[in-house]
Amino acid sequence: MSVHILALVGSLRAGSHNRQLAEAAVKLAPEGAEVELFEGLADIPFYNEDIDVEGNLPAAAGRLREAAGRADAFLLFSPEYNGTIPAVLKNAIDWLSRPFGAGAFGGKPVAVIGTAYGQFGGVWAQDEARKAVGIAGGTVLEDVKLSIPGSVVRFAETHPVDDAEVAAQLTEVVHLLHSKAGAVDAA
Repeated sequence: MSVHILALVGSLRAGSHNRQLAEAAVKLAPEGAEVELFEGLADIPFYNEDIDVEGNLPAAAGRLREAAGRADAFLLFSPEYNGTIPAVLKNAIDWLSRPFGAGAFGGKPVAVIGTAYGQFGGVWAQDEARKAVGIAGGTVLEDVKLSIPGSVVRFAETHPVDDAEVAAQLTEVVHLLHSKAGAVDAA
């Protein structure tokens, strides 16, 4: 059985270290798992119930919901902006939390990880993302954490997939998420 994991990156910057971390997750996915890096979060308008109308849904939001509907699990990558979750990631969570009570996260396993410049690696933002996605219906894997500090220095000349310590930790995260999603599907 194949497990489909949708990766959402909370940074829009072309050289984002969180995006690089997500790219590494795609490469390190175990056999039987596919990590899809969602493209297009920048195109999704801020959530507004007035535009969340069947038959008139913004195309970018529809693409996100379609991709999320195919997912067995979610892997969120969050940098930290001013001590909290980036707006683009929060917006994606908001769109996927609707329709109320039947959002895309509904009981699916979710892990939140990331990297940031500061000494704690974005842990505050990741905690906020866990809180939001849990309220949105996801089954947050509270024991699956990876916060990599000093991203600007650590990944200045090395892609995360080539950092042996990070690659090992990321591989473990993806394996845990894969096994949790597989257990949900088997139930």
